[in-house]
Amino acid sequence: MGVRDRDDALPESDRFEPAPHPRDTFQLFGQDKAERELLEAFRAGRMPQAWIIGGPPGIGKATLAWRMARFVAAHPDPGLPAVQRAEDLSVDANAPAARRLSAMSFGDLALLRREWNDKTKKHATRITVDDVRAVLHMFEQSAGEGGWRMAIIDSADDLNVSSANALLKLIEEPPPRSLFFLIAHHPGRILPTIRSRCRFLTLQKLDEPALASAARAALDAAGVSVSEADMARACARAEGSVREALRLVEAGEGAVDGLTAKALAQLPDLDWRIAHRIGDAVAAREADGEFDAFLRAIYGWLSETLRRNPGLGPRALAPYADAWEFLERETRDLEIYNLDKRAFVIVVFLRLAEAVGAARAAA
Repeated sequence: MGVRDRDDALPESDRFEPAPHPRDTFQLFGQDKAERELLEAFRAGRMPQAWIIGGPPGIGKATLAWRMARFVAAHPDPGLPAVQRAEDLSVDANAPAARRLSAMSFGDLALLRREWNDKTKKHATRITVDDVRAVLHMFEQSAGEGGWRMAIIDSADDLNVSSANALLKLIEEPPPRSLFFLIAHHPGRILPTIRSRCRFLTLQKLDEPALASAARAALDAAGVSVSEADMARACARAEGSVREALRLVEAGEGAVDGLTAKALAQLPDLDWRIAHRIGDAVAAREADGEFDAFLRAIYGWLSETLRRNPGLGPRALAPYADAWEFLERETRDLEIYNLDKRAFVIVVFLRLAEAVGAARAAA
């Protein structure tokens, strides 16, 4: 969590290239209602000590958390005139608090995320109990900045049982003027005992104008030029997620979801060239977005297949239902045991090919 030269910076699990890290993102698009809720709670002196900021990936949850942390660091007293007249949570990028948070040198803010392992050259699969204990140590000390002690957990989905219970102990009895922001892509998976001690703030998927503005701002900050046509195509397929829009822009015609749709359209025949290309893409280092896109495409295809064929009898439906259960079970095993994603892709296509063949034979 210390200062590090950006040129020598290690990969960050809570950043999606080429977008800037959320701590360096000073614009928030399409989440005005959620931003006002945070501001009003702070301004009124009724700030809950723990928030779960929930919603799909890539819609601004972490950007909002860092925006709030920056505002509190710059204006620790809710009664300050600057707070009372504020229309949003914006803070000048050159303000001392903003510069220090961006440099990760603000002593009263802790960031919990999956850390980089120099030996494996990968990020940890989970936030560990040792990571949480390091945060506990900060909260056991007096606030060095004289204001609030804050923690951003990005994401709470990455906590394991031990680290979640360690965090619970801190949230249960926090010291005064403490704030916790738990980023959650799937809030329902958080421990019920943690959920019961947090205030929920649910963000919505971005509409296409806000999505395009956010994606364009991220690419501009990275010095990446994209045509309006390519941006429009990406946003139309991104389902309200900036992360997905950026992934689609970067992947172009080779986007995993597009390749997956092409392979699925040929079933029960298998195009092994495409299948292996998808496998290589999802198994690449830091390819979580590609793997998620593959799963979305598969589940979407299954749903659409069933929707388009409402008259299928039980015998014809059974292979698709079995394939769905198989996909859920294999996905859980993959996450638990950190299995080979290339092999997973091939096995899934083989099972779906069998399902299509069996359904056609039974129809």
